[in-house]
Amino acid sequence: MRSRSATRSTRLFLAAAAVTALAATTACGPEDPAENGAATPTAAASSADGAKGEAPAGESATDGGGTAASGSKSNGGTGGESASGTGDKSGYGQSCGTNDLDFTVTWEAQPISHYLITAKAKSGITCYLDVNTPSVSFGSGADGVASPVGQGGEDPIKLSGSSVAYAGVNVKTTQGEGGKQFEHVIIATTEEDPNPAQVELPDAPTVDKPIVTNWSTERGETIPRVI
Repeated sequence: MRSRSATRSTRLFLAAAAVTALAATTACGPEDPAENGAATPTAAASSADGAKGEAPAGESATDGGGTAASGSKSNGGTGGESASGTGDKSGYGQSCGTNDLDFTVTWEAQPISHYLITAKAKSGITCYLDVNTPSVSFGSGADGVASPVGQGGEDPIKLSGSSVAYAGVNVKTTQGEGGKQFEHVIIATTEEDPNPAQVELPDAPTVDKPIVTNWSTERGETIPRVI
């Protein structure tokens, strides 16, 4: 009986020893990162790393510390052109509209009697007479429209400050007593100008088949002659 009890005790001891050895082997397996102070990577951290350097449209990417990431570019920076892309417009000017100009009309007796129109840019305006011939008429009828004779002319003429342009008008190119009297002349830079100017004449001439010269900076080139 003592022999059987000893054998049973020996088996129980060996079984306990085996369990202890198995537990020790499991504990000595792969190293747990948490035990040596390293943080276990998470899905959120991976997403943040992958998105680094990207930003919504219109915002600069950051390096996580609030500083703009290198390589970011803002609109209108130092790339050589503005965001509008208009580029350099030096040397260009606006076309003169009738309301950009002041007009005067004087009577010229020599060498051929005619009316002289003088156009000058209003204060602070610089513009160009792109259309060579002014639109000149007397009254609202078609018979009062001055026909261009193509004399003189420069294209375009820049008006600014004290510079002026001239045009000559012969109000009556027919013989006899026909025609109508007018006290004002209607002047525009183009036929399509919506704001023509009505200028008082120095007298009330009789108008019949009037003619007009081109614009010029030389008064001598604006003496209207019937061709």
